[in-house]
Amino acid sequence: MSVTDTSAAPGPGSGTEPELKRVLGPRLLLLFIVGDILGAGIYAVTGEMALEVGGIVWVPFLVAFAVATLTAYSYLELVTKHPQAAGAALYAHKAFGVHFVTFLVAFAVICSGITSASTSAKLLAENLLAGFDAVGWDVPAGTGAVTAVAIGFMLLLALINLRGVGESVKFNVVLTLVEMLALFIVIGIGFSVIVRGDGDMGRLVAFESGSDRGMFLAVTVATAIAFFAMVGFEDSVNMVEETQEPERVFPRIMLTGLGIAVLFYVLVAVSVIAVVPEGDLVSVAEDEGKVLLNVVSIGAPDLPIDTIFPFLTVFAVANTALINMLMASRLLYGLAKQDVLPRSLSAVLPRRRTPWAGIAFSTLLALGLILVVTYASETEVIAALSGTTALLLLCVFTVVNISCIVLRREPARGFTAPTWTPWLGAVACLFLVGPWARDREDWNQYVIAGVLLGIGVVLWALTWLTNRGVRAKKTGFRDIEHLED
Repeated sequence: MSVTDTSAAPGPGSGTEPELKRVLGPRLLLLFIVGDILGAGIYAVTGEMALEVGGIVWVPFLVAFAVATLTAYSYLELVTKHPQAAGAALYAHKAFGVHFVTFLVAFAVICSGITSASTSAKLLAENLLAGFDAVGWDVPAGTGAVTAVAIGFMLLLALINLRGVGESVKFNVVLTLVEMLALFIVIGIGFSVIVRGDGDMGRLVAFESGSDRGMFLAVTVATAIAFFAMVGFEDSVNMVEETQEPERVFPRIMLTGLGIAVLFYVLVAVSVIAVVPEGDLVSVAEDEGKVLLNVVSIGAPDLPIDTIFPFLTVFAVANTALINMLMASRLLYGLAKQDVLPRSLSAVLPRRRTPWAGIAFSTLLALGLILVVTYASETEVIAALSGTTALLLLCVFTVVNISCIVLRREPARGFTAPTWTPWLGAVACLFLVGPWARDREDWNQYVIAGVLLGIGVVLWALTWLTNRGVRAKKTGFRDIEHLED
């Protein structure tokens, strides 16, 4: 979901609500979508995927792309039918009209933003410390140092958020170009190794699994992992009110953006297999979050690129975290304003007019996640957090696909997806939610997601009881289209 500056426009019901300025043409929208998909994902999951399927690591990216495209078709039909900026929660509300379902979808999106930002914080810490080490700085190493940097980064994000940082398309363009430059470096190094004849291209069709699974289940597990790298396209539907001619532009641009992203991912996967020696793939892949750094250092050991690359990755990861935390805090604010969560979470700083309570609550959840998963979990932190993000969004995408089917009772308007795509999209997303799509040690993702959603349900229930029992005030979504105002 997109981020709305709470100081920008009057709230709903003021009678003076201006329309958003339509500033996004096709090129800016394309850069927004590509920049939102590219980011922390490719750095977080490539190594874990390689452990599951070996040389065919590019295959799960293609399968995840196919599943994402099916869901994108549903988003495109819904966004042209209901061109408001509340995303999945709006579609669920229009389809089912059940306040609790709408709340669960909205809170799942909030939780996915918090888990994604937590993943980004851990990745940023890993890469930043690696960068300092590459330039010869004497920095602390180990879990404690990484966790301290991650926590410091999350607190910095909270301070930036408190100052009132809105969504800036121009800033997104700059960061997108930096993200693409970093991936171009990896791809360039990979293909230079191939041109020199040092890459064994036969490995690209070699299936090697670190588990006892057959190819189908191994690819299924790797696809669920890869899905973290494909999410982000859904955020663009929240820019519909700021896009020129959205009914005409959105379908072509969203699908083009997905195609560009998967092209990057496949080329990066090919580069990893080409550069990393066969016997070293497992040890390199186990170096959590640093596979692409290893590609640069192994493939171009005589060039100073490996001292620059870690800092380039920081931009991509930081952008992902900032946007996600902005989204989470504004959605919390919107839910509280709708009397769906406690009103105290809608508190705003008088001068800055930023939702400090939502910022504080989402930051505390993120810090708790980082600490608990780091010190109370036996699995890798980045894998647990990125997997939970994908799990939550796969659930949301399942609801979106079903909503698309239900809302076909309404007259068609704008883009219409093929009849079969939302059905297949719902089945595919639901299939990737299942335990067969995860290693047993990764089943803690269900626990993490359940605890986060449970916190939301408890707050929702307390709010409902308070409004019904004390103030006799009806709770629920009064104006779902303005959820983030």
